[in-house]
Amino acid sequence: MQFEPDNKIVKLCAKGMDMEGEGKNEEAAKVFLQAWEQASDDKEKFTAAHYLARHQKSVADKLAWDEIALDLALKIKDDSVKGAYPSLYLNIAKGYEDLKEFEKAIKNYETALTCTNFLHEDGYGKMIKGGVENGLERIKTHLTVMILSSRSL
Repeated sequence: MQFEPDNKIVKLCAKGMDMEGEGKNEEAAKVFLQAWEQASDDKEKFTAAHYLARHQKSVADKLAWDEIALDLALKIKDDSVKGAYPSLYLNIAKGYEDLKEFEKAIKNYETALTCTNFLHEDGYGKMIKGGVENGLERIKTHLTVMILSSRSL
C-alpha cells in the first residue's frame, strides 16, 4: 500500500506503533481509536481498524475489527492495498481457529493462501505465507486428533 507520511491518520498510526514499541499498549490503543474516529475515507479507516484489532481484549472483538479492516480494504480501488489481503485473511482465520470455528478458519486460510501472490518475495511475504501454511497444518492436525479420539471412544 502507498505510504503517505503526511496523512494525519498515518501519522497517528505511526505514533501508536511507536508506543507499542515502547510497551505503552493502552496509550497506543487510544491513539488507534483516535485515528479510527478521525478517519475520513475507507483507506484511512482500514488502516486504523487494522491496528485497532491488535488491541482488543477478546478474540471475538479482535476478529470483528479484523473483519472490518478486510471489508474496508476490499472497497479500496488501489492495487497496492491487495498486498494487505493475505495478512488480513490470516488474522481472520486465526481468530476463527481460536474460536474453534474450523470451517471458517480453513476458508480464510485458503483465501489467504490464494492471495499470497500479492506479496513480495521478501521476509514479510515469507512470514505471512508461513503463517498461513502453519495455520492450515495446525487445523489439519487438530481435526485428525479429534477424529482419532472419537474413534477410540
